[in-house]
Amino acid sequence: MVDNQEYHDLKKWFEETADERCEDMSAFFDSRISGYEEHMSFWNEHYRRVAELVPENARTLLDLGCGTGLELDRIFERLPGIRVTAIDLCESMLDELLKKHGHRSLEVIRDDYFLHDFGENRFDVAVSVESLHHFTAEKKAGLFKKVYHALKPNGIYIECDYIASIPEIETLAFEECRRRRERDGIPDGRYIHFDTPLTLEHELEAMREGGFDDAALVENIKGTPIIVATKRGV
Repeated sequence: MVDNQEYHDLKKWFEETADERCEDMSAFFDSRISGYEEHMSFWNEHYRRVAELVPENARTLLDLGCGTGLELDRIFERLPGIRVTAIDLCESMLDELLKKHGHRSLEVIRDDYFLHDFGENRFDVAVSVESLHHFTAEKKAGLFKKVYHALKPNGIYIECDYIASIPEIETLAFEECRRRRERDGIPDGRYIHFDTPLTLEHELEAMREGGFDDAALVENIKGTPIIVATKRGV
């Protein structure tokens, strides 16, 4: 028996919501755009810290799953001239981002970041904040490989995301996600909004598989880790 309150709370929540239908990822955010930034205010300290970790001399930045740009709000405060490429699946999120920062050096891309070609040696920094906790370690490793190649030598990737505090939570979440997808007939290639966080150990392993040999935890805020990985000079 697992002796972990978070595990038991999650298990209970899965039981209470067992009959809820799977919701398409983009549709989930489209329907909640009006209250999104207020809902995400819990992460304000995390956005601030991610922005502080962007080096002062950074000139180009890639934002994976940018949403309405809450991390970019803080990054542009520090580095107003930085050139940003921001990608997200949700058009309404990108519209909100452009309302705030359309006057910046900002390119927005509505696409799947697992499929989009980011090129090679283009960015000083890449960031992802609260975007990747819906995917498998294998899928993440493939994305991290693309990010690694898109960074310039000595470029860094900064990630702040929800994790499973124990392996049993990771297993429970993936099993429940699989059950719901099968029940609703959701094909493997379609994204749904259902949290399947990895443990910190597995998240770091996926980064290393992607090429980041020195991926490491730099800070933990309210139980949420901030990881920095560096592309060594080549």
